[in-house]
Amino acid sequence: MLQHNEPSFRENVDIMFNRAVALMDLSPGLAEKIRVCNATYTVRFGVRLRGRIETFVGYRSVHSEHMEPVKGGIRYAPVVNQDEVEALAALMTYKCALVETPFGGSKGGLCIDPRLYEEHELEQITRRFAYELAKRDLIHPAQNVPAPDMGTGEREMAWIADQYTRMNTTDINARACVTGKPLNAGGIKGRVEATGRGVQYALREFFRHPEDVKRAGLSGKLSGKRVVVQGLGNVGYHAAKFLSEEDGCAIITVIERDGVVRNAEGLDIEALRDWIAQNGGVRDFPGGTYEERGIEALEDECEILIPAALEAVINMGNAGRIRAPLIIEAANGPVTAGADEILRGKGTVIIPDMYANAGGVTVSYFEWVKNLSHIRFGRMQRRNEEAHALLLIEELERLSADRGLGWELKPDFKNRYLQGADELQLVRSGLDDTMRTAYQAMSEVWRTRDDVPDLRTAAFIVAISRVAASYRAKGL
Repeated sequence: MLQHNEPSFRENVDIMFNRAVALMDLSPGLAEKIRVCNATYTVRFGVRLRGRIETFVGYRSVHSEHMEPVKGGIRYAPVVNQDEVEALAALMTYKCALVETPFGGSKGGLCIDPRLYEEHELEQITRRFAYELAKRDLIHPAQNVPAPDMGTGEREMAWIADQYTRMNTTDINARACVTGKPLNAGGIKGRVEATGRGVQYALREFFRHPEDVKRAGLSGKLSGKRVVVQGLGNVGYHAAKFLSEEDGCAIITVIERDGVVRNAEGLDIEALRDWIAQNGGVRDFPGGTYEERGIEALEDECEILIPAALEAVINMGNAGRIRAPLIIEAANGPVTAGADEILRGKGTVIIPDMYANAGGVTVSYFEWVKNLSHIRFGRMQRRNEEAHALLLIEELERLSADRGLGWELKPDFKNRYLQGADELQLVRSGLDDTMRTAYQAMSEVWRTRDDVPDLRTAAFIVAISRVAASYRAKGL
């Protein structure tokens, strides 16, 4: 829980912004223009449910229009408020700038507990919310493009896209009004797991920089590192799954709403996910040891801590007891500004949220491009790539036979070499490249400037510089 003397989430974002701006050569007027939220729309609408009219409150905030469309998710949660939505919109601006997706920052939210409603009721509510936003161009392929966030997913995005299409029957680009859609509604392969995959790629890139690894008091490769994950939702689950199955990490602790489960040898993430789906929590999971007081497990000894659920879970109240030398923020704002200062003083390295969880918006960008181009990635070139590869293989085999060399290509190599890249492979390649280049940009600032104390400040400097360059190009 937040301490009484700690700032709000929105204030935390401003504190971190101001810390970076103090190290930059920006005019006060331009810095203020970048910092403030351009506009926030509040909508109150009624839906007839269960024989009575129920009123809902929703928000759509546009932080920066230095590039359009603006981009950002829509979350469904009972505690959504204007300050939170504006803080998240600001983070989206900086996140898009850091990973070089051509969007401004936006965010939306609806004050609702989706668990209290049947599916057909949620569809009614979502469609009405989408209508209220779309008629004000707060959902539009060229102006404002939402995506899933906490409490929403492919299903809600499909409803929103369909509602927009019904309102704009002649818009050929209507499907591009929202991303994170199901595949059969204009989605893209790899979007569901994109944020978790981005966390994996971010850690891989971090461990390619020995000097950065050394700053965290670590050594060696990613393989074998012990990991604590807080929140096994979409992001936490995919990050944990990929790190354990593909990178040799041991997920020793998973923290959920009803407690914590531990296994020093590494938890079976697939089995744990299935158990949570069937039982509603981690209690009594047979593959580990359960304790009810879960949040204290953030303090478990490990090499990597991944807060992947809530804001402000690491705060001034517990930051001094965090033992992980490396924290990667898979959630938005899991470390408060006060905790950030404490952890920095201890030498803890934090891979910041605006970079670490940018996989979602990166693949959303690919989906948006796919919708505008009206063709899936790989369709034009895949078979051509395979034909060229086959020419090379056949020529090598011919030369071997003609000269009696006895060369024999392994069947597995041959099959993989002859396979052209499909949409999923291209999406993963694009995401990997994005996460690598973005990390390199902020790492260079961190390493080459003595006045930049951490990766978060470096990330803000890179992002703000790019936003400032866009505004200057507009004549501001």
